[in-house]
Amino acid sequence: MEEVYFFLPVKLNYEEFEHALLGLAVDRLIFRFDHFYTLKNDYFLVERREKGNAKAADLIAIARKVGDLLIGFPYVRGIAISGSLSKNFADDDSDIDLFIITAKNRLWIARTIMHCFKKLTFLVKKQDYFCMNYYIDEDDLLIHEKNIYTATEVATLMPLYGDTVFEQFYTVNAWTRSFLPNKCLRLATAKPVKRSLLKKLVEVSLNNKIGNAVDNLLMGMTKRRWLTKMQMKKKNHRGIIMAMDAGKHYAKPDPFNFQYKLIASYQKRVEQVLEHSEGVAAH
Repeated sequence: MEEVYFFLPVKLNYEEFEHALLGLAVDRLIFRFDHFYTLKNDYFLVERREKGNAKAADLIAIARKVGDLLIGFPYVRGIAISGSLSKNFADDDSDIDLFIITAKNRLWIARTIMHCFKKLTFLVKKQDYFCMNYYIDEDDLLIHEKNIYTATEVATLMPLYGDTVFEQFYTVNAWTRSFLPNKCLRLATAKPVKRSLLKKLVEVSLNNKIGNAVDNLLMGMTKRRWLTKMQMKKKNHRGIIMAMDAGKHYAKPDPFNFQYKLIASYQKRVEQVLEHSEGVAAH
């Protein structure tokens, strides 16, 4: 019930919402199994959900250890769990998706070092634990695509490290409240960042014009490499065409590759559910 409430697109009094939801269940417009609610009268959905929750709990425990490791990398200022895992659900194909915030103008140095490390994880077949697929830096914390998909991703992030930077991040992205006005953010889960001596030494050595040049060079090299992948229509292990949108202050999956298609599919599905509900109510 709480999840249904949190993801509603309109602001509602909780008591009124609870009464309305229970009424829908009584009228068989939706179905209730213990504390779960479904659109279909199918208990298998509950079993699948509970199995997914248990799998997610195991992966989240691993993700916390991954976060403990990655926060020690140069210029990393914040780490959060994203993707399906941040919704407390996982299956056998789920990865550990991570959202990374870096220091101002050092995103590409941080990203390159982290992805060089990820290459090594292939040797021990642990690469699915290090899916660092979304980067932004402290100079531009705003998520520029403002829609239900990105609002959901922002609202469900599970911050592991970077209490201060995530507080700033959520302030800048307060626009998500217009899509999910009942959703509470998870800032309390973020730990403060403590920089080790090695991390400080690396950062000090690159906090100069040389560091600026290196960051720009790595950005250019990475963008050209990804452009080649996109032109060749290379696919990842899930069969999805690989595409990246990149700039000085961000590196993320190209929204035109799947995000907008997913939103269109979501909107169509909502319309189908509403049409079905109206038909049932009419009878």
